Amino acid sequence: MKNKKKRIKIAIDSPAAAGAGTLAKSISKHYNLLYLDTGKIYRMIAFIKINQKQNFNTHFLKKKIKNLEFKSLQNKKLLSDEVGTEASLIAKDKNIRKFVYDFQINCAYRPPKKYKGSCLDGRDITYKIIPDADFKFFVTANLKIRAKRRFQELKKLKKKISYKAVLKSIKIRDKNDYNRRISPLKKTKDSILINTSNLSKRACFLKLKKIIDKKIYK
Repeated sequence: MKNKKKRIKIAIDSPAAAGAGTLAKSISKHYNLLYLDTGKIYRMIAFIKINQKQNFNTHFLKKKIKNLEFKSLQNKKLLSDEVGTEASLIAKDKNIRKFVYDFQINCAYRPPKKYKGSCLDGRDITYKIIPDADFKFFVTANLKIRAKRRFQELKKLKKKISYKAVLKSIKIRDKNDYNRRISPLKKTKDSILINTSNLSKRACFLKLKKIIDKKIYK
């Protein structure tokens, strides 16, 4: 990235299954940025609550987050619908959010030297985690399209679930994410809206790349 004077920070917010994760990964890879899917942290905590109730306490969770290895967030079991619904409820807990915030902020502002910046996606990244981000995006898509994408994703993972159940689950998650009292999902005035409903993954990537290149290579 010649002509770039400083590390860049990219913040992306989006509702469930809008394609933000795939987009953030491709952008991070292209610009060599540390990528963090912040929602996966809450999914990991939800997974612990569902499967290891004996370990579900603040002390254990703080230690888990402090020593978190990024590869543990790639666990396919975190993608289940049950985990996703539980994660949106856990995200309302201000005590849990506090130590998760600390981890996210550290990733955003102090990525390892091998990276040229950071890219985080979640629900409150643009205004809570990286309010001074160089680029802010709000990625969204039609509800039914989002449900179809998540349904197909779960089918590939051999999950036995109906499209109707996935649609209902995403509606519940949207309600939880947009209406929670602490750090609700919202589009900030300075975030660029990206609607992925009728765009391919490649088209979405090129759209963001054009916006980023215009600023960092000027």
